[in-house]
Amino acid sequence: MESIPKNRLFALHWLQPAALCYTFLMIKESAVTAFAPGKVILCGEHAVVYGQPAIALPVFREQAKAEVLLTPGKPFTIDLPDIGAAFTLAEAPAAEPLARVARLTLARLKVEPPPARLTIHSTIPIASGMGSGAAVATALVRALSRFLSVQLPPAEVSALVYEGERLWHGTPSGIDNTVIAYGRPVWFQKEAPPRPFHTAIPFTLVVADSGVAGVTKDAVAGVRRRWQADRVTYDGYFVAVGEVVREIYRRLTSGTLVGVGALLDENQRLLAAMGVSHPALEQLIAAGRAAGALGAKLCGAGLGGNCLALVEAERAEAVAAAMRRAGARRTIITRVESRQKEART
Repeated sequence: MESIPKNRLFALHWLQPAALCYTFLMIKESAVTAFAPGKVILCGEHAVVYGQPAIALPVFREQAKAEVLLTPGKPFTIDLPDIGAAFTLAEAPAAEPLARVARLTLARLKVEPPPARLTIHSTIPIASGMGSGAAVATALVRALSRFLSVQLPPAEVSALVYEGERLWHGTPSGIDNTVIAYGRPVWFQKEAPPRPFHTAIPFTLVVADSGVAGVTKDAVAGVRRRWQADRVTYDGYFVAVGEVVREIYRRLTSGTLVGVGALLDENQRLLAAMGVSHPALEQLIAAGRAAGALGAKLCGAGLGGNCLALVEAERAEAVAAAMRRAGARRTIITRVESRQKEART
């Protein structure tokens, strides 16, 4: 009997329901792997929820990886060995974010769950403002859709991942799923199409993990409560943040870093006034500035998590070391390249 090549797997039509048979016909590889980067918000967090712009950047030094492996005769399973969890899609509750994203992806592709195991690993720290949830969900959508022989465009990947973000974070801005799905710097403003863009000048950031777990849902809800109690003050904060973001965007796209550090410092002052900073973050930010950073601020929802410092490339290691001495659990040095550099690589 002639063997079937492993990269061309067909169901036996007389043994399978029609929908499941169609699912099998879509499978071309017995194993597929996909990746997604982490992210940092350069400027604009929290205000972005209230209509102001924000700029986010992918961080490829930290990634989520999803692998889908065919497991004939077994139910579709999601395995999360990093946190010691695993569950079948059929048994997962409706409120489980990754299960929801997987179900929506399968519904988008109009197929039944395949007999496969989807395993996710990530080097992105959880609850640190680096988009760990959106990254693992993005890797999941990419791996599952590719396993079923479909290449979804970034906009569709982003929309699917956003549904998981809603379960994780309550009322997310949508910026995490957007920048991670597109894998490029993104100008994001609510109720407007995301605008991936290129910087006209490269720059270097040091990202420092405070070691304090920040809960995005709590931070976002806290800002909303305070805004509802004092809309005039908080609307003023949001507008001021929007002005900072627009000026940073203008400078990055025109090719100058002059003044960008001071603008990041101003963004941090406004975030602290909103009540989302943390003593551990303030300590790291102060250490970074003292070591020569051009500017520094928290990144993400706050109340813990990460902060970032804009640095001259030659000062990056010294700033990172100073932030570690000040208590950072770890630091990442990442470089954002210009359009010209991206074109050559």
